[in-house]
Amino acid sequence: MTNEPSDKAPFDAEEVARELGPAAPFSDAERAAVYRAIYTRRDVRNEFLSEDVPHDLLMRILDAAHHGPSVGFMQPWNFIVMRDKEVRGAVFEAFSRSAQAEVERLDPERRAHYRSLKLEGILKAPLNICVTCDRNRHGATGLGRTQQPDTDLLSTACAVQNLWLAARAEGVGVGWVSIMREEELREILGIPEGIAVVAYLCVGFVDRAYRRPELEVKRWASRLPLESLIFADRWGAPCPSINAP
Repeated sequence: MTNEPSDKAPFDAEEVARELGPAAPFSDAERAAVYRAIYTRRDVRNEFLSEDVPHDLLMRILDAAHHGPSVGFMQPWNFIVMRDKEVRGAVFEAFSRSAQAEVERLDPERRAHYRSLKLEGILKAPLNICVTCDRNRHGATGLGRTQQPDTDLLSTACAVQNLWLAARAEGVGVGWVSIMREEELREILGIPEGIAVVAYLCVGFVDRAYRRPELEVKRWASRLPLESLIFADRWGAPCPSINAP
């Protein structure tokens, strides 16, 4: 698969200039809606409803993902949409094995806390989506990949974020399942070599969501202060305009 134009002739400067349009700020209401989607997006684990996600809504969410930023306009993503209970059951079994392995690596005092988090939405959500990255879509290199070859993976992660924010605006919850061995998932879904698994997502309607991230509410972790993460000009240098009391 390629996204190279069939016409290899040099672009026409006047035609390109006509494609430039206004880039003014959004209205107050539009801007507030964007920030609301960002700040209220949650990683949903156990609040999914059984109602199916209609096809047209699913396509809107996937189209938002497909409009994610990609280095060199490489668009390396694919989306495996799963409703089949047998397929999702096999994925759940793989998840369960990985979750047990992860429990055994935790300090004993954290194991009960971990088990209480109810991390799996694989079977409860009516829809699962596996987002992959075709690392050979444009050969070994491509615009923007010569010096940073992992930009294809980063671009695919941007597509996941677009999907997540669009889903939030539609009242659809998304949960990212990362506790899984890639080789098991690759075998279950028939994913060929050269295709990287970037995200396994549980997707479905929700009628409630945590006001704060669930792992913060349940005291697994807390949000780091933004000021501690901002440096000036070089790593570790405090930024006076931000870090000042």
